[in-house]
Amino acid sequence: QVQLVESGGGLVQAGGSLRLSCLASGRTMSSYVMGWFRQPLGKEREFVAAISRGGDTTYYADSVKGRFTISRDNAKNTVYLQMNSVNPEDAAVYYCAASVSYSRDYSARTLYDYWGQGTQVSLSS
Repeated sequence: QVQLVESGGGLVQAGGSLRLSCLASGRTMSSYVMGWFRQPLGKEREFVAAISRGGDTTYYADSVKGRFTISRDNAKNTVYLQMNSVNPEDAAVYYCAASVSYSRDYSARTLYDYWGQGTQVSLSS
């Protein structure tokens, strides 16, 4: 089992940048595919990005491709989400998730076994 704690959320201006972190404790993080999801206010939770166990393969939602970068440091048990060129549609609660599954597509919420509590990203006017 693994526990996930997100950090780094906050207020960001449109066009600005923010880096989210997710610290995993318990079982070693290298055992899991790690993902980021987000849930805008009043909407369903949606896939943002995922990264393979070794960090050599990444997956992105079309809406963030070219702007967001997911990375991981297994020695630090931490996964990151670098968010650049943030726009109002990126405002949401961002969740870190861990999957024990092997799949060709990690965009489905049902593949993930463990979730963090979330961190809020808001856009300033």
